Amino acid sequence: MAKLTRLNKSTFENILRLIQEARSRAFSKVNAELVLLYFNVGQIVAEKVAAGVWGDNTVDDLALYIESKIPELKSFNRRGLYRMKQFYETYAAHSECANVWAEIQRKNVKALPVPSKKNKSKKVIVSPAATQLKSSSKNAKTLTGSAFEIVSPLATQFNDIYNTSEGLVQNLLTQLSWTNHLEILSSTKTAEEKLFYIFTAIKEKWSKFELRRQLNSAYFERTMLGNKAVVSLPQKNHEGLLNIFKDPYVFDFLDLPEQHSGNDLERALARNLQRFILEIGKGFAYMGSQFRLQVGKKDYHTDLLFYHRDLQCLVLFELKVEEFQPEFLGKLNFYLEALDRDVKRKNENPSIGILLCKGKDTEVVKYAMARNVSKALIADYETKLINKKLLANKLHELAELLKR
Repeated sequence: MAKLTRLNKSTFENILRLIQEARSRAFSKVNAELVLLYFNVGQIVAEKVAAGVWGDNTVDDLALYIESKIPELKSFNRRGLYRMKQFYETYAAHSECANVWAEIQRKNVKALPVPSKKNKSKKVIVSPAATQLKSSSKNAKTLTGSAFEIVSPLATQFNDIYNTSEGLVQNLLTQLSWTNHLEILSSTKTAEEKLFYIFTAIKEKWSKFELRRQLNSAYFERTMLGNKAVVSLPQKNHEGLLNIFKDPYVFDFLDLPEQHSGNDLERALARNLQRFILEIGKGFAYMGSQFRLQVGKKDYHTDLLFYHRDLQCLVLFELKVEEFQPEFLGKLNFYLEALDRDVKRKNENPSIGILLCKGKDTEVVKYAMARNVSKALIADYETKLINKKLLANKLHELAELLKR
């Protein structure tokens, strides 16, 4: 190939960009058509089976018939057809998912509700799928009882309002690949959990393997627990902070021994920065480790400093390889004050601090945070994948605690 001139290179790159964009649009359109196809086929199979017109043998016959006519199709075997049936039943009109989706769109609340004077006893649990579910909804009853509301801001990131199951299928489900749908179907239970993973996978553009890791690491439960910490902050407006922080964080990619030092943890995270950012979430820009702060005549060094593009503020991760102690909070607040005075720019928001500890006592954290005025969050970290049942139990304990 002859040497390119600057003008030709610019033109060539523009053409290449057009090709790549067209391929991406074509892929999206093909995927949307496939998802709609599987939903429609699933509807036929589900309705025939529900009416007693078809049994297992008829579904087997259908699979063999399709194979005889279009042998190159691999998705329409017996197992594939029952997956399509399950897909339809999960998101069909009047399904739990469709009802939650419709409620999200009807409410589309832009901020967390403030309890009225008439009902000061009502408490809020932040949950990452529905914008606001009435206490009479099935999900709210299951998790919290009638004295609570489930509130979630994630759906407010989607501005278009669709009130029908057709909107759910055509405008949400078709944005996700079929392989990702299969991962979600096989690994989730509640409607809220399913919609949360669909929303987030679309927003974060997760591959099948990224989605599988987040499912295995109980991303939904950890985000719910992280949101609980956010709404405990003294500031009233938490909407921008929700669904950004988690508790606990899972660093299974570090290959650290059970006994490790703070320096070991910091160096391992710095070496695996890309995977660390995938775990904490997109939007974080790395500013460095051991970031130097000078206060008076002394130098202080923070652990891991980031800037969050959406929050437009500095976010400091301080690492502790032991259980949370109240005195950790004082040092973190000192760092946040120094960052706000000497590093933060005038157009930026106040800094946020995350204490990552190897365990914490919830009651100790509650006391320590009671009079804290800065945006500081306390979270666990784990070096191995967590049992999802343990986190589900934590959520149950949280609901029971809030009932008191």
